[in-house]
Amino acid sequence: MFFLLLLFIIIPIAELYIIIQVAQTTGVINSITLLILVSLIGAWLVRAQGTGVLNKIKFQLSRGEMPSRELADGGLILFAGALMLTPGFLTDAFGLLLLFPVTRPIFRSLILRRLSKNTSVFDSSNSEHQNTNFGNNSFIYFRNKRSEIVDLQTDQDLGNTPPMLEND
Repeated sequence: MFFLLLLFIIIPIAELYIIIQVAQTTGVINSITLLILVSLIGAWLVRAQGTGVLNKIKFQLSRGEMPSRELADGGLILFAGALMLTPGFLTDAFGLLLLFPVTRPIFRSLILRRLSKNTSVFDSSNSEHQNTNFGNNSFIYFRNKRSEIVDLQTDQDLGNTPPMLEND
């Protein structure tokens, strides 16, 4: 409930107050230009950072690794993009903090720490629980021992018959 109060009432009031203060100091046209300029720069940064994270995710998936850090970064970049499109200086500042590769790991570690407390998938302290739920025959375990792709669907499952059998 407090989060919703903060999100829908307190943050917009603070944004309006700061926009009015900046407009009184620099002028209305300059403050509007600054808001538009920061949004354009933010959109460009979201695109650049998002493309980089997508490439890292593709690379790790091609190696058979789970890209947990990169997925968290992708979520943070997506959230930063939404903040950058919201008009206001506070949301733009927080969005820029999420976009910069130097400050993003701070927020990523907070999110992953929170997820590790609430879920058993990220929990490394409960190894007995992980061994029983995520073994080699589990849905989560996606890499086989020789890193081969195994096709479990045969031609008969698709309704096709191999060409040699049609001639007989």
